[in-house]
Amino acid sequence: MSNPNQSPSRRKWLGLTPTLAAASVGTGLLAPRAMADDQPPAAGDNSLGAKIYNVRDFGAKGDSTTLDTAAIQAAIDACTKDQGGTVLVPAGSFLTGPIELKSNVTLRIVAGGKLLGSTDPKQYHPANGIPLQGDHTMGDGNTGLVYAANATNVTIEGPGTIDGQGRQLRANGLGGKRRAHLTLFYRCTNLTVRDVYLFHSGYHTCRICNCTYVQLNGVRIFSRTVSNNDGFHFISAQHVAVSNCDVRCQDDACAMFGSCQFITITNSLFSTRWSAFRFGTGIANNIAVSNCLLYQVFGCPVKLRCDSGSRFENMSFSNLVFDQVTGPIIVAAGPQHLAGAGRRNSTPVSNAPGVIRNISFNNISGNVIGQQDKLDDSTFASGTNPGELHSCITLNCVKGNVIKNISFNGIRLTFGGGGTAEMAARRDLPSIANEYFSLGPMPAYAFYARNVRGLTLAGVRFETATPDLRPALVLDHVTDATVNSLNVQGNKDAMAAVCLVGAQDVLLSATRLLTPAAVFLQVEGADNGNIIVDGGDISKAAAPLAFKNGASESSVKLWA
Repeated sequence: MSNPNQSPSRRKWLGLTPTLAAASVGTGLLAPRAMADDQPPAAGDNSLGAKIYNVRDFGAKGDSTTLDTAAIQAAIDACTKDQGGTVLVPAGSFLTGPIELKSNVTLRIVAGGKLLGSTDPKQYHPANGIPLQGDHTMGDGNTGLVYAANATNVTIEGPGTIDGQGRQLRANGLGGKRRAHLTLFYRCTNLTVRDVYLFHSGYHTCRICNCTYVQLNGVRIFSRTVSNNDGFHFISAQHVAVSNCDVRCQDDACAMFGSCQFITITNSLFSTRWSAFRFGTGIANNIAVSNCLLYQVFGCPVKLRCDSGSRFENMSFSNLVFDQVTGPIIVAAGPQHLAGAGRRNSTPVSNAPGVIRNISFNNISGNVIGQQDKLDDSTFASGTNPGELHSCITLNCVKGNVIKNISFNGIRLTFGGGGTAEMAARRDLPSIANEYFSLGPMPAYAFYARNVRGLTLAGVRFETATPDLRPALVLDHVTDATVNSLNVQGNKDAMAAVCLVGAQDVLLSATRLLTPAAVFLQVEGADNGNIIVDGGDISKAAAPLAFKNGASESSVKLWA
């Protein structure tokens, strides 16, 4: 039997409540802690993996000026040696350089607590165990304020704050590939970030590379610090669940590169100067985005741009609300830039064709603006690119790449309008698959598709806030298309409400013109065939059909 008068071991004593442990600060007992950390955990300690390690107990001051990096890291290391537990950041503002989280460690920041990133560039260094690579598998930057590598069961939880002070840090010279992500994770399994406020990163806010089984829940991001502030940036991440998040950033809100698979994003709000959902070079499949509000997203809310050798498939975007967005959706396969045109393409995965297939867009409503200012809560002027304010839903496939089996169901969008007859007549779009604005304004005010196979539109309604002289819908060398219950505004001064160019096997059924038009359907070129117009109400058109540039009347069957 143990002696009841015997004092507890130093390790057991310090494992008691944070209040009791804090009382040791004035007794000098913290100094021996470092030596105790070198000892193995005590045998029979029933609290292993469940203890709380208050960073103040390790010497952290939390006064916004004292550099607390070493104390915070000491708490994490002690927690790791005791087989995990919770590292507690209490009330206070704890100035820190990079800190490394490790397996089985939960970093908990209380409501009044803050990790405050140092603005001294000398404090920052490449993260241990995270390589710096320049291709699509990693991208640039392996410096993070809070990071973890090759770890399991890592958690960051709030409701406190991590403030990167990114603007001051960048102003002090931390740039290039040394830019500091706010949080950075590499090859982690069972990663959770929840209920925490991530503020003013110097680069990407939450960068997740080669990680599996990731949960991001209740995360609030505000990072409009520098022009390339991404919110969530995934590289080859798998089995990811994003839910109940609020992301306001300056660059891509939720970017996916490399091999991103089995990802769900739901019940969240996104606002950014660039894309909300951005897919880049690599393999992306089995992805579902639902129940999200995209507010003030300038530069394309949903952007799938597929290089040679890349493949995007089996994706669903449903129940989305757009409010004050530009160019809402781009699905593009092919080279990003013309040869010799300055900016290089992304490094292709292989020389095989890029493939985008089996993508659905369901129950999407809102407004697409025709003018743009800076974001409401940003200090940056947003600026615009050619065509950005007069573009639409764009499906753009070039150079032998593949886009097929794409569907749009229950789409209700109002576009800003303002398109001109010159825009409507454009047929010289360059053979690139870049964002819509790099191509200039699209020839349609609502929907333009080029070189697509297997296209379905059902229950779609397109309107304009101001007059537009472009067709609502242009299908350019599209094969195997079904357009059912299309409701569009016409314009008596426009060429037509719908335009088909070199289209094959197209069925338009139950179409309805909402306002008068000169022509319902204009068919262009000699290579159209098997176009059927079946039923609907096109009585507001002065003429149902028009043919141009060698198009044959035999290519269209008009059924009442």
